[in-house]
Amino acid sequence: MDIELLRKDMVAAMKAKDKPRKEAISSLVSAVKKAAIDEGCRDDIPEELVNRVILKEQKTVKEQIDTCPEARADLKAEYQFRYDVISEYAPKLLSADEVKALLQEKYADVLATKNKGQIMKTVMGDLKGKADGKVINQVVAQLCQ
Repeated sequence: MDIELLRKDMVAAMKAKDKPRKEAISSLVSAVKKAAIDEGCRDDIPEELVNRVILKEQKTVKEQIDTCPEARADLKAEYQFRYDVISEYAPKLLSADEVKALLQEKYADVLATKNKGQIMKTVMGDLKGKADGKVINQVVAQLCQ
C-alpha cells in the first residue's frame, strides 16, 4: 500500500463530508507517519512499512471490537466501521495452507530439526507482514508433531 493512496482517499472522504471514514483513514496516515519518523525514513516511506502499520492498526481495532462491552452497541459499531475501512487497505495475508506449503518448500531443512523455537526464529523474518503470526505458529506446531 502506498501512503499517497491513503492521503488521496482521505482527501476524497473530506470532500464527500464522510467524517467517520476520513477519521479512520487519517488515523492510519498518522500512524504510518509516526512509524516512519521512528525508523528514520520520514521522506521516503517504503510500502512494506505502510503495510506493517496497517496490519498493526487492524489488529488493534479488532482487539477493541472483541473487548467492547455488549451494552455499548454504538461504540462497537464505530469500531466495526473503522475495522472495515482499515481492512480495505490491509494487504492480503497468506492462509494456513499457503503457509504450510511455503514452509515445506523453503524451510524443509529447518523443519527436519522439529525445534519449534528455531523454526519460528528462521521463518518469521520472511513471513512477517505476509501471514498472521498466530497462523504461522499453529502451522509450525502442527508440523513439529
